[in-house]
Amino acid sequence: MYKVLTLNNIAVEGLRRLPRERYEVASEIAHPDAVILRSHNMHNMDIPETVVAIARAGAGTNNIPVDAMAGRGVPVFNAPGANANAVKELVIGGLLIAARNMCDAREYVKSLSETGDALNKAVEAGKKQFVGFELPGKTLGVIGLGAIGVQVANAALELGMKVVGFDPAMTVRRALQLSPGVEHADTLDQLFQRADAITVHVPLIDATRNLVNRDRIGLLNKGATIVNFARGGVVDNQAALAALDSGQLGAYVSDFPTPELIAHPKVVALPHLGASTSEAEENCAIMVAENLKDFLENGNIRFSVNFPECRLPRMDAYRITIANANVPNMVGQISTCIGDAGLNIEDLLNKSIGNLAYTIVDVNEPVTDEIESKLRSINGVLTLRNLGKPVT
Repeated sequence: MYKVLTLNNIAVEGLRRLPRERYEVASEIAHPDAVILRSHNMHNMDIPETVVAIARAGAGTNNIPVDAMAGRGVPVFNAPGANANAVKELVIGGLLIAARNMCDAREYVKSLSETGDALNKAVEAGKKQFVGFELPGKTLGVIGLGAIGVQVANAALELGMKVVGFDPAMTVRRALQLSPGVEHADTLDQLFQRADAITVHVPLIDATRNLVNRDRIGLLNKGATIVNFARGGVVDNQAALAALDSGQLGAYVSDFPTPELIAHPKVVALPHLGASTSEAEENCAIMVAENLKDFLENGNIRFSVNFPECRLPRMDAYRITIANANVPNMVGQISTCIGDAGLNIEDLLNKSIGNLAYTIVDVNEPVTDEIESKLRSINGVLTLRNLGKPVT
């Protein structure tokens, strides 16, 4: 029986992927094998030593101590792309809200107390101050062409915008999904120089913190719009506010409110609505639950932010998985240890990412406690899981 701790409300359709006869799932549970969460901050949490996996029902993982978990040999899973349509729709909505001054216009209408002809006159007199612009012909810069960025870029093209993208780490899969009408910038500065609006779709890491800064905002066309549904720290808020005051920016739409953003009249601050649709929450929950189940039962890894993708089909064999330091001769030492114990390796897969490696080994006989102990004693081994034969 696997024990799974939930730190937030997780869509029921996702939790149904964890069969009750093999999984105990609860918001309070002792000695959990895994954790599923959405927005709960785990950085100050005393994560039990029994935890072998963490699954975030969403894309971002900055609320999880990812590096620390890698050091413990614990994969952190996420759900890239599961909320892509929800975020795409909100980005397009943000662009339209900014272009047509909808928030200010709505507040103006709410302030009117007239009725009848007087109301009609007030409406007609007031609308002049909310004249906006149309999106066709304007240039949108899309920073990050992953699952969300590609959908945003394609949708903007359909609206008649010119689209310039930047992503030096773009995958072949995403490139095939991207419309041929999207142009590619060689550098970020080149993208900013061309854009009337920019939207960011990158994780918050050291390399992306304050990616949208004073110097780059200064390269934008005057009166440009910034849309941020990625992570708050990707945009330098103080630089954006100064640019709004100077007129360099016309609007700033952010899903990450701060007191300063809330107080500024040219900022549309939203309460982190990016993936807040029932469809996105369900899609994310299903995706991470299925990948967590595959890891717990079969040791396979897909969509982890700190482990390499590593999947080996099950056969009628006994399986062990090992997370270890990515150093020379680890596979050799593991194979030798297994061979010296009289076991035959029927299949083996080793993958690495950075300083971490992960190995799946299928053998012909059960791995005893003694063999486990010898494998764990190999210098550099972080974790070892003995999964036995496939669950039927």
